[in-house]
Amino acid sequence: MRGPLEPVSIEPIGVIRTPFTDKASAPRQSTEAKDVKGTVELFEGRGYEDALDGIETFDTLWLIFHFHQALGRFHPKVQPPRSETKLGVFATRSPHRPSGIGMSAVRLERVEGLRLFVAGVDMIDGTPLFDIKPYIPYADAIDGASSGWLDVTKDPGPRYVVTWDELARRQCEYLREQHGVDLASTVTTLLSTGPEPHAYRRIRRAADGTSTLAVKAWRFRFTTKDRTITVESISSGYRPSELAIARPGEAEELASHRAFEEAFRAGA
Repeated sequence: MRGPLEPVSIEPIGVIRTPFTDKASAPRQSTEAKDVKGTVELFEGRGYEDALDGIETFDTLWLIFHFHQALGRFHPKVQPPRSETKLGVFATRSPHRPSGIGMSAVRLERVEGLRLFVAGVDMIDGTPLFDIKPYIPYADAIDGASSGWLDVTKDPGPRYVVTWDELARRQCEYLREQHGVDLASTVTTLLSTGPEPHAYRRIRRAADGTSTLAVKAWRFRFTTKDRTITVESISSGYRPSELAIARPGEAEELASHRAFEEAFRAGA
């Protein structure tokens, strides 16, 4: 067997712009973000205008990109959302890969110069783009292909129905409108795959039968009955002592958590 090959350096050709600012808010697959808009911005001065000639004739594209926020985090075995056990990373779509390369299929809506307007993005904003290829049904869709350990012929979709109580809904609206924090779709997607603690779901169970999902520094309290999960309320993950006194120059996030707790203690 040959020894190690020389390292390969790949230079990004552009950047992908999406509404997702971090890993917690980004969906696991582009099929979970079918209507989410984004743009592909190619770098100027490299002749990419000519490279795009004809791309407008396709309605679906493959984007090959870099999992730039998973740098140095290669894990040989990972536990994907739909598995109860760990599997080899090459048998999953985990971002924790040795090369850090990802790919997603997106819908092309229009092209304006070096900007491609697309839908179905599941990447974090600012993701480096390595390449674009057209999706060609006769070549890319393989009839009869197996789904491996998933043991299904198509995406199994949500396993649980997620509903929101009135209080939790009002708290979500407050966070979105007052502080620009919109985690409702993320929480719904995470809980729809199950209420059990998982590598992709930071869940703790309480003695009273309720559970709490942690997303960023927010906590979502929920209950489960049969195949329905009900989100009852939202709270801050900061300790009361951390929120008790406002300090000059403190992080904006801490201030938003304090304002949230004060608003809903007052019955907002």
